[in-house]
Amino acid sequence: MVDTDSGWDGRGGRDSYGTRDTRGARAADAIPDRGVAAPDRGVAAPDRGVAAPDRRVPAPDRGVPAPDRGVPAPDRRVAIPGRRVVAVSLVALAALATGCEPGTATGAQDAPPPARPTQAAAPSPTRTAPVTEDAKPRTAPPPGSSASTAAPAPAPDPTTARPAPEPSTAPPPRVLMRTGSESDRVRELQARLRQIGHFGRNPTGYYGSVTADAVRSFQAKRSLPVTGSTDEVTWQRLLAMTRVPKAAELRPPTERPLATPDERCLKGRVLCISKNSRTLAWMIDGKVVSAMDVRFGSEYTPTREGVFEVFWKSRDHVSTLYDTPMPYALFFSGGQAVHYSADFAANGYGGASHGCVNVRDRKKVAALFGQVRTGDKVVVYW
Repeated sequence: MVDTDSGWDGRGGRDSYGTRDTRGARAADAIPDRGVAAPDRGVAAPDRGVAAPDRRVPAPDRGVPAPDRGVPAPDRRVAIPGRRVVAVSLVALAALATGCEPGTATGAQDAPPPARPTQAAAPSPTRTAPVTEDAKPRTAPPPGSSASTAAPAPAPDPTTARPAPEPSTAPPPRVLMRTGSESDRVRELQARLRQIGHFGRNPTGYYGSVTADAVRSFQAKRSLPVTGSTDEVTWQRLLAMTRVPKAAELRPPTERPLATPDERCLKGRVLCISKNSRTLAWMIDGKVVSAMDVRFGSEYTPTREGVFEVFWKSRDHVSTLYDTPMPYALFFSGGQAVHYSADFAANGYGGASHGCVNVRDRKKVAALFGQVRTGDKVVVYW
């Protein structure tokens, strides 16, 4: 039933008298809620001029946490009263704008936001321990130093370091005897070396290769310089280890025992020469006047055997065939003779003659040369 006194004509709005028309509101209330009510047409819509977030802006750094997804977006199904549309729109725009800046994760309010990745900072200089008088830095010097990778060499221990020996400036000891020397001192040297087992024959007085080898043997055993020559140091060491030789040791008749004389040697003046014992005995009427060591020719130049006579004496003879000295030569068969041999005195029985009878004792053969006469008998036998 229409109230005619209210002035309402059924079209809604206010009449000319300013009375509010409520029929439109009642009609709206009568409309069932379809889930989302249309916004009030009388309220201005959000400003379309506000630009939506630029979808082309690059996504934030992957290392930065995404905005908090826990903030709910506005429910578009809930009816928004007309007067609150602007406020809700502003809240929605603020929620959308959080995608451009790092958000705060729930439950981590006290943690500072992660720093943006920046260029790697230059390494800070290495701290080193202060250098003192008795200590070296514990760490290596800064990079760029020429010795940054080389470990410091340990300092030598003053208690164990030994100074390098300085070269000796003392002059070498004076040489008293050497190869080629011939004297009574050489004879004494040989006799003393024989006492301690370094010289295996009777003394001859001549310093040859056999004597030099004996001296080298002595020097090596006593840790002396091995030279083969007898210097003052070697001689004094030998004197301290040996006694003074007796006359029989200095001048024995022969190195080997004399052989039993051949019966052809028992009468007259005879040079009795035994190849078996390698000795020569100067005999007068069966008695030995003197004896000496001898050596003979090789198998290619043998010394002849038999009974001969001395037919020529030559004190300073030199061989015309071999151009070698043959002092105190007593020739008895062709070019074969009894004579002194320096090679025999030096090398002993290591060599041989060209057929002569060599004597190595120069003084004995010199005395023999003075006693033997031309025509005296010579007997060579085994």
